[in-house]
Amino acid sequence: MTSATKAAPLAALLAFGLAACSSGGLSSSQDGIYAPGIDTRKEAVNGVDVGHRLIAAGEYELAIKAFTRAALDQGMDAEILSGLGTANLGLGRLGQAETLLRRAAAEQDAWPEIYNNLGVVLMERGKTVEAEQIFRKAYALDDGESTLIRDNLRLALAKTENSVTVDAENNNYKLVRRGSSDYLIRPAS
Repeated sequence: MTSATKAAPLAALLAFGLAACSSGGLSSSQDGIYAPGIDTRKEAVNGVDVGHRLIAAGEYELAIKAFTRAALDQGMDAEILSGLGTANLGLGRLGQAETLLRRAAAEQDAWPEIYNNLGVVLMERGKTVEAEQIFRKAYALDDGESTLIRDNLRLALAKTENSVTVDAENNNYKLVRRGSSDYLIRPAS
């Protein structure tokens, strides 16, 4: 084999690589198979909105990251604490969820859904009496409009009234996600 025949494949490979690097090369196609560029003129999407969308999609770890980034921009408020607590609740980290939701409930701008999610965590942790009180507060703040909060309050009341007679089989509850960040306790079947 001569040196010219050895150099031919190398030259073809080099020419192909240079064609891909030119402005009219392989990636200039407008047929949509490449990712769009970044528009630096537009404002970024709010991290809180991204976190809520990720919770709705069941991506709790990514939601925690989004809420954490949002906290760097706007500080820890009730919405971010609630989002972090709800994401931890979705991951089954009940201790962390309880701590974060208690902090969110202590904020002045706390709303009924925060108390509802805190009540769910307390029910899951076996703190039924406290959960009932939290559900009552959520129900009062909501003016009784949410069926979700009403159902959770009914379940907490039934469990506290029948706590002596309820057998171990009826103590199994699971969390069912309803809406974007609210949870309903339902007996496991």
